[in-house]
Amino acid sequence: MHFSRFPRVRVAHLPTALEFMPRLTEVLGGPQLWIKRDDCTGLSTGGNKTRKLEFLMAEAQAMGADLVITQGATQSNHARQTAAFACRLGMDCHILLEDRTNSTDPNYNYNGNVFLDYLHGATAEKRPGGVDMHAEMEAVAQSFRDKGRTVYTIPGGGSNPTGALGYANCALELVNQANAQGLRIDHLVHATGSAGTQAGLIAGLKAMNAQIPLLGIGVRAPKAKQEENVFNLAQATAEKLGCPGVVQREDVVANTDYVGEGYGIPTPGCIEAIEMFARLEGILLDPVYSGKGAAGLIDLCREGHFKPTDNIVFLHTGGSVALFGYTDAFKYEGTHLAVAAE
Repeated sequence: MHFSRFPRVRVAHLPTALEFMPRLTEVLGGPQLWIKRDDCTGLSTGGNKTRKLEFLMAEAQAMGADLVITQGATQSNHARQTAAFACRLGMDCHILLEDRTNSTDPNYNYNGNVFLDYLHGATAEKRPGGVDMHAEMEAVAQSFRDKGRTVYTIPGGGSNPTGALGYANCALELVNQANAQGLRIDHLVHATGSAGTQAGLIAGLKAMNAQIPLLGIGVRAPKAKQEENVFNLAQATAEKLGCPGVVQREDVVANTDYVGEGYGIPTPGCIEAIEMFARLEGILLDPVYSGKGAAGLIDLCREGHFKPTDNIVFLHTGGSVALFGYTDAFKYEGTHLAVAAE
């Protein structure tokens, strides 16, 4: 795979670290747990979308765009990183935010990622949950084009073949790191939602014949739908890479047992996972993606899904700034404050 064939704006701090998690490994009694720190990509607190945006924003720049439009949920990590990337390139950014949780919590609606969207200078408008966000985005984009703007639209999560190149490249980066460290990776696990991260990873892994099983822990769609979305995008990504047909349907595996009540609604397992990573490894997860992905990983370890000697890499997709939109989910107020004796 020769990624220099594709336009790219290099912003991310790469390669991200591949680290062992000794305390979490000890508490769970094995397997050997590693983490790929894509929360440390460097752009506006980091996250996985930056890898995708390096290729997407290069296309925007090449077409002479002066406005980038994208869409996502209220606490969208993708929206925040798109707004920040637009700043770096001197473009305007407009975001459509979908209300998927019906939360009335001011922190959820105005803090966390939303606060950073505005801090980066983006403009935004909201839509109710369940609408066709792609159609809404294209309609808004056309209204700007009618006013003379040159608009580049990015799908939710940056999940199209161009964006997925970022994670095909990440697969190459990860395998090179493992080879350099003498690390045999038995399984790669991550949170999967809009499909681009998993599709890019599986396309890259299969193109290299890496023989590393990939498991996506779903955060939104049912299993059949999630796997279908990933497979279709992985096929398109492989074709873009010049290796059509390397991804087979059985290569795409998603476990959607940890979604809970729905997208963006933390589960007890998600809260536990966030606290375990924070208190055992000093690593911050988020309540939407990485927290639920880690909840799945922890439960599968406890249930004996992996061998104690297996080396499992958890790819951290970032998003910890969303924690500030979910403070009520942790119920710490008044429980952790020591009162000085008079």
